[in-house]
Amino acid sequence: MDVLRKEQVYTVEDIYALPDGVRAELVDGKIYYMASPGRTHQKISSRLNQKILNFIDSQNGECEVYPAPFAVFLNKDDTTYFEPDLSIICDTSKLDEKGCHGAPDWIIEIVSPGSKSMDYFIKLIKYQEAGVREYWIVNPAKQQLMVYQFENGDVKEVEHYSFDEDVPVGIYEGFSIRVQ
Repeated sequence: MDVLRKEQVYTVEDIYALPDGVRAELVDGKIYYMASPGRTHQKISSRLNQKILNFIDSQNGECEVYPAPFAVFLNKDDTTYFEPDLSIICDTSKLDEKGCHGAPDWIIEIVSPGSKSMDYFIKLIKYQEAGVREYWIVNPAKQQLMVYQFENGDVKEVEHYSFDEDVPVGIYEGFSIRVQ
């Protein structure tokens, strides 16, 4: 008689129980460990964060920007947990001391060598299904980024840019960012 081994389903509590300094994300009950970001990754993240914050402040905007590590609970269950590189949330009722409960309006992920399949496939699908309006995948190695605009769970538009191009921000009219 063959016995099927049931794979353990992890929850957010398991993420919280990890030792200090260990970073991980949770997708449908499976833990994915994350390496610490490198200098280039951090530099890009800091610059984007600064540019976005400056724009929001200049417009007296109500959206809030949170750099990683910041918890995003996309689903109403406790088996999916992400820490996007940058999360921009305009509906502040989704926020509490633990993080964002529901889809941020705009998410930016900066690709690391170990995160490619997660950023380009798993997160793309999860963010789209959850109702994220805009998703940027920034690839420092190729100096390129992909911008996904979602509408009602469907891909409305996908654009490719190089770091030396002005990239229009879909959720903010009249705002563009040059990554370089």
